[in-house]
Amino acid sequence: MMPLMTIGKHYDGQVQLQQLAYFVAVADARHFTRAADHVGVAQPSLSQQVRALERELGAPLFHRTRGNVSLTDAGEALLPVARRMLADADAARHRIREVLQLDRGRVRLGATPSLCTGLLPGVLAAFHRDHPGIELAILEGGSRDLQRGLAEGALDFALVVDTRLGDDPQLATVPLFTEELVVISSPSAPSPAGRRERITVAELKGRPLVMFRPGYDLRETTEAACREAGFSPTYVVEGGEMDAVLEFVRAGLGLAVVPRTVAGERFPVVRFAAPGLSRTILLAHRRNVELSTAARALADLLSAPPALNRGPSARRRRGASGVGAPARPSPPRRATRRPGAG
Repeated sequence: MMPLMTIGKHYDGQVQLQQLAYFVAVADARHFTRAADHVGVAQPSLSQQVRALERELGAPLFHRTRGNVSLTDAGEALLPVARRMLADADAARHRIREVLQLDRGRVRLGATPSLCTGLLPGVLAAFHRDHPGIELAILEGGSRDLQRGLAEGALDFALVVDTRLGDDPQLATVPLFTEELVVISSPSAPSPAGRRERITVAELKGRPLVMFRPGYDLRETTEAACREAGFSPTYVVEGGEMDAVLEFVRAGLGLAVVPRTVAGERFPVVRFAAPGLSRTILLAHRRNVELSTAARALADLLSAPPALNRGPSARRRRGASGVGAPARPSPPRRATRRPGAG
């Protein structure tokens, strides 16, 4: 069988799929008029396109005699290739349609550990229920690690808490929502606020705190709030990741300051007195790189996460499909941000 690329010495790769479709129709019908009726075009137009295809390939594809059309050797060589190319093109259209309709695709999302623990499980479960054909790939890391992943093209977008990422010329950031930070304690321990519903930062002075490792965003936020209140926090144990900190608190070692979404219903929660303590969650993506349909759908869902609907401090900016136009967030209250992994 003669490969398509070797049919005629003048072939320059300008063959069109429509021309191949007309060629296959004539080959199947063995008649130009019946082929034209089958594909729904005028017979002269079909004949003209087949002639153009022959010129492009530099070889006749049909023997034309009155009342009879048959394939030449070149036509016999081209026919299976043409069928395969048309089938591949149809499959490509089908795949693209599936992607646009969110039946298929892949989203590569980066997030800090606290967001992976508190926010993402419920949001990703809801997204998967609605779009089971979309593959989700999650990278957990600090804001600076996620920044590198975005720059290298390893992530479609990331959820970060380091406001200084907005200064990166390669990235566009959009504030999604403000997340309330609360104090949690062991279910078996008395409330740190006593009978009151709220606690001040100053009341953490001298209390044993379970603290995250250095560089963790939540550690930086807690320490900054304590410094602003005029004291240094007391650590009963420090150096843990999110899961370890939660288990240490559950065991009764001390208190911890965590996002309300992380605390959930598992721990007694005490909110901070006004103005409270919070942090802004940012969606970051590469500037001038448009998000896929699937990534935009997930970003829209993350802009109003169900887990945050109960929190009065969750001031959401809906419609993350506006991603692509950089926005500069206002810094969270009482939060001194440094590169971290919270």
